[in-house]
Amino acid sequence: MENIKKGKIDIDRYRVKENEKVNLKKFPTKRDVNIDKGEVKSAFFPEVIEQLKLYQEKLYAQNTYGLIIVLQAMDAAGKDGTVNHVFANLDPGGVSVASFKQPTTEEKDHDYMWRINKALPPRGNIGIFNRSHYEDVIVTRVHNLISTGQLPRDLIDRNIWMERYEQINNWEKYLHQNGFYMVKIFLHVSKEEQQKRLIDRIFNHEKNWKFSMGDIHEREHWDEYRELYEELLENTSKDRSPWYIVPADNKWFTRYVVALITLGVLKKIDPKFPKLSPEEQKQLERFRDMIKKETDKPLEEIRKEMEKEEK
Repeated sequence: MENIKKGKIDIDRYRVKENEKVNLKKFPTKRDVNIDKGEVKSAFFPEVIEQLKLYQEKLYAQNTYGLIIVLQAMDAAGKDGTVNHVFANLDPGGVSVASFKQPTTEEKDHDYMWRINKALPPRGNIGIFNRSHYEDVIVTRVHNLISTGQLPRDLIDRNIWMERYEQINNWEKYLHQNGFYMVKIFLHVSKEEQQKRLIDRIFNHEKNWKFSMGDIHEREHWDEYRELYEELLENTSKDRSPWYIVPADNKWFTRYVVALITLGVLKKIDPKFPKLSPEEQKQLERFRDMIKKETDKPLEEIRKEMEKEEK
């Protein structure tokens, strides 16, 4: 806990306040606080992960609340790396990751939220959305996919995007009212850093598999994407399901901030280990007495030996 206090960052600085006007050019893409990279990687980050593990265990054991983490970003901003370094450390039995790519034929035959609803985590679990329902007010809009889709033509007008914001806000409110918290994170990478990472995919043989001409084509729409993200952030960041604009040029810092944001919402949920019923408590006492008779060592000593072996 001492390291968490030393490495504390005011994550509220990255939160988009409800009804706040957003200009992404004014939000940092690089580390913007005085914190040492070495200390973060060796001490602060590992301790936050340990805290996340404890809260995840409580969330799972209580089995009443759920948590959804949405990750959105420009290409090469580090979504996959963030998932791997932050959430892969948690118990996989209580975490699911859904990556939303181009919709399949089956998904196109349904409303745009259908595939999202299918991926929602159950109570007690954490669901990570690598891209999300927000693709349908970003990519769909940039490439005018609405005009070639299966939505009835009489439902397409100039108000459709504001209507979708309203639909999304209502859906997220519905989830919150049913015990599912949602935190949305926009990994804010600079155009210069994105260029470096795309070049690395070309010349680094171990990263060639990540290269896609689609990334190059999407980069041509950089300004349009930025403007649409600004509109999206302004219209869908709510106190119950806020957006955070996290600097993404420094991967180590991005992952640390995302871990802190996740820890913050878990602390807000404040899950508790369930208490045993009187009958279960009696059974526990009987089992404890039985073990005492079978061993010469105090139970506390046995427990400490087990902890040493686990370490």
